[in-house]
Amino acid sequence: MGKIIMTGVDGNFGGYAARRILELVPADKLIFTSPNKEKLKAYENTGVELRYADFSDLEQLKEAFQGGDTLLLISMPFVGERRKTAHKNAVDAAVACGVKRLIYTSIVGAGVEECDTYEVTDHKYTEAYIKEQDINYVFLRDSQYAEAMVSAFEEAYNNTNGVLSNNMGEGHMAFISRDDCAEAAANVAAGAGDNNVIYYISGPQALTISEFLQIASDTTGRKVAYNSITDDEMYAFFDSLGVPRNTEGKWAEAAKNFPFCSDGMVTFGRAIRLEQMNNCTNDFETLTGRKPMSVNEIFENIESHKIGNRTSTE
Repeated sequence: MGKIIMTGVDGNFGGYAARRILELVPADKLIFTSPNKEKLKAYENTGVELRYADFSDLEQLKEAFQGGDTLLLISMPFVGERRKTAHKNAVDAAVACGVKRLIYTSIVGAGVEECDTYEVTDHKYTEAYIKEQDINYVFLRDSQYAEAMVSAFEEAYNNTNGVLSNNMGEGHMAFISRDDCAEAAANVAAGAGDNNVIYYISGPQALTISEFLQIASDTTGRKVAYNSITDDEMYAFFDSLGVPRNTEGKWAEAAKNFPFCSDGMVTFGRAIRLEQMNNCTNDFETLTGRKPMSVNEIFENIESHKIGNRTSTE
């Protein structure tokens, strides 16, 4: 068994995936990388080889990826040209280093031609670029993290009189815990799944946001109702909060309080409303051997499912 390289072990997703793969694979078969040298210190006593990785520097990435057979490329937390460049550098470095299998964490909607959300466009680009290379791939198209909507639920209950307003309408999403997405990624990195296959990592049920909020309200005893608004109204709401339109410029500082940008959230909500991201499969169970957490289970353990801060380093 060759070595497995994992990127992004400093983040929420990557940190969980790193902890899980340590239970699946001998430590001496693992290489953990991060653009944050300080965060790598958390793994100093694990026996894993630790390497700095600068995704803006192709030559440095070649050093970081040297000697690996499998690469788990966790998509970057920023969006736009900056992310495309970082992903391209990672793919080029992997190919140059002789990596045989590249696992990429993508998103539902990436296979829908009409889906042009701020987030999905980058994933479409990355998937297409990987397919052009002479390398085995696995794409994990993750559904929306339930943790994002847990935060929205709490925000609505605490600050907007128990009303959550957004532009998702009656569209469906198979909300899944971020931890379950990371669990699937760790299992695939450890050898689960087939090469050159796309897996949809979804929760057990495709729900409208109204149905999601009803489950959340019934489980927690905190009542939150849904109010459908237009895309323009949603932009105006985020602008009033000072949420950046995109992840350029000063987003890293703003993300400490609100870890998303409004272009991402508005276009994402629109795609859900248009049923462009409603995939619901058994792929998670196929890859991990267990069922994904339900929305009810997530709210029963709400303190373990907060969205947390997003990193913005390369």
